[in-house]
Amino acid sequence: MKLNIFTPGEIFSEEEVEKIIIEGVNGYFCLLPGHIDYVAAIVPGILFYTLTGGEEVFVAVDEGLLVKKDREVFISVRGVIEGAGLGSLKRAVEENFEILDNHEKRARSILAKLEVDFARRFLELK
Repeated sequence: MKLNIFTPGEIFSEEEVEKIIIEGVNGYFCLLPGHIDYVAAIVPGILFYTLTGGEEVFVAVDEGLLVKKDREVFISVRGVIEGAGLGSLKRAVEENFEILDNHEKRARSILAKLEVDFARRFLELK
């Protein structure tokens, strides 16, 4: 079956696979080529799939949606992180979280400054 992985900014992967294991809102599930058509909400976690040649691939995915129709599986997620193995994937996810945490801290700081400025201007109106 053909696996298509999309993020908002790119087509991450289009590959022929034998098996897909991913976590949905009700837990992990496996898709094989003969599986019925299926739709599931995806939670952040590890996507595991086996390529047609037998190579195993692990990627970290953010929340999203999976749709299986006939012999094609479409996975649309907010973000994907690829690693050579589970160890390197863990490091890549940790680095990504650190970057996101720094962005969040900056955004909260800017928002706090805006709130203080708004309150100050509001008090000046009286």
